[in-house]
Amino acid sequence: MPTPSPKHALDPALVALGLAIRATRQARGLSQEELAHRSQVDRSYMSSIERGTQNPGIMVVIRIASGIGVSLEELAAQAGI
Repeated sequence: MPTPSPKHALDPALVALGLAIRATRQARGLSQEELAHRSQVDRSYMSSIERGTQNPGIMVVIRIASGIGVSLEELAAQAGI
């Protein structure tokens, strides 16, 4: 399992982003493993992102949004960030 981001783990913005990713993924009927594959990240890293313990880079978030089938703007709006 990935080591949590020591400086930003569980920051409210990361938790909100993770919840938005999870909710959108589930609404589209995607498993966490399938989204991780589509986003080119490890499934355990995807789990950490969804829990808000990782601070993913912008390119990872763009790949996740694309993997879910939404724009980065839609994902950010859902997260309220």
